[in-house]
Amino acid sequence: MIFDNVKKFYIVFDSPEIDSPVFSSGDVVSGKVVLDLAREGKVHSLKLHAEGFAKVHWTESRSAGSSTAYTQNYSDEVEYLNRREVLLQADNGELTLLPAGRHEFPFSFQLPEETLVTSFEGKHGSIRYWVKVKLHRPWATVKKIKKEFTVIEPIDINTPALLAPQAGTKEKMARVWYRNIGQVSVTAKIDRKGYTPGEVIPVFAEFDNATSRSVVPKAYITQTQTFIARGTMKQKRAVVATLSGEIVGAQRRETWHGRAMKIPPVGPSILQCRIIRVEYVLRVCVDVPGTSKLCLELPLVMGTIPLHPFGSRTSSVSSQYSVNLEWLRMAIPEQPEPPPDYCSVVTDEEAQQNATSPRPEEELGGILEHPFRAFVQEFRFRPPPMYCEVDPNPQPLNIRRRCMTC
Repeated sequence: MIFDNVKKFYIVFDSPEIDSPVFSSGDVVSGKVVLDLAREGKVHSLKLHAEGFAKVHWTESRSAGSSTAYTQNYSDEVEYLNRREVLLQADNGELTLLPAGRHEFPFSFQLPEETLVTSFEGKHGSIRYWVKVKLHRPWATVKKIKKEFTVIEPIDINTPALLAPQAGTKEKMARVWYRNIGQVSVTAKIDRKGYTPGEVIPVFAEFDNATSRSVVPKAYITQTQTFIARGTMKQKRAVVATLSGEIVGAQRRETWHGRAMKIPPVGPSILQCRIIRVEYVLRVCVDVPGTSKLCLELPLVMGTIPLHPFGSRTSSVSSQYSVNLEWLRMAIPEQPEPPPDYCSVVTDEEAQQNATSPRPEEELGGILEHPFRAFVQEFRFRPPPMYCEVDPNPQPLNIRRRCMTC
């Protein structure tokens, strides 16, 4: 049979990451299609098709009466890549006779120069890129192979917008059974908006508890996945990191002088896609027993290019806030407590708003159910500062030699 004539048929990318190659906008994607035949055979054509799509889909149950129910489908897609290439085909349309053995057909194409969107895999949608090859032969079904690749759109946090400090204040009058028990307030700030996975966020905060009860300060990094179709929005939220403080007694005040919160391996922010968004926020909260939480939100952007070691921080930016740099000497706990469910950190007011919004996500808890296909920027230690050749503070020769060897 002709079908049995094909021993092997697969795609290989010319990339250091053989199993999961990674590219960006404007990169050249190259590789080869390998066809191994047990014996000679005739081929009509060998064609390659590179595609990239963002797709969303979910269903919702609706009621049209006391005894009538139906399912409403929501779906949409955005095309980011569509390239075709003929790898083998006779000019006159005749068959090509290939001898037995291994045959390699190279391919190469350039990704669009305009910004693509980072690969992503979520509960209600995905952003995927792949190469598909079809082998057409006489008197045989079309043989197809497909291999995905990852696209990472760089997010450089060394920009003025992402280097700007974030700060805010929020307060509320705590009430228990229609009785005021006092006011509680939270003030928080972080040194910038943009971070990369593996970095530590120093959280500076002040918690003023003027109530008659003890309160518990906490901080969370929350990820929100938003899927959009036909004017309707579906969201999936999860807490990806948490930080707990000491109990603040009644009529007391607590200050965080740069409490360290480490960012776990998460996917980068996705902000440029029309139908899928991935956003992050730092929530600094006060948990008042018997009443709703008070939460202050500071926006975050997860980037892929870390902060330059010799800093592009300007004096005007760094001088906007006077901060205690003791956090630089703080150690990260070896076994941090696991993040809580999202429902445990959302306020009652937010829960009521979610209940009235169009079909919110039923499960808001915990950890992501689907892993990201997106590339995760590994944490990089900053190199030591460079030394100039001329020492402005000359020292004896033997001391200088010891310093240079350190």
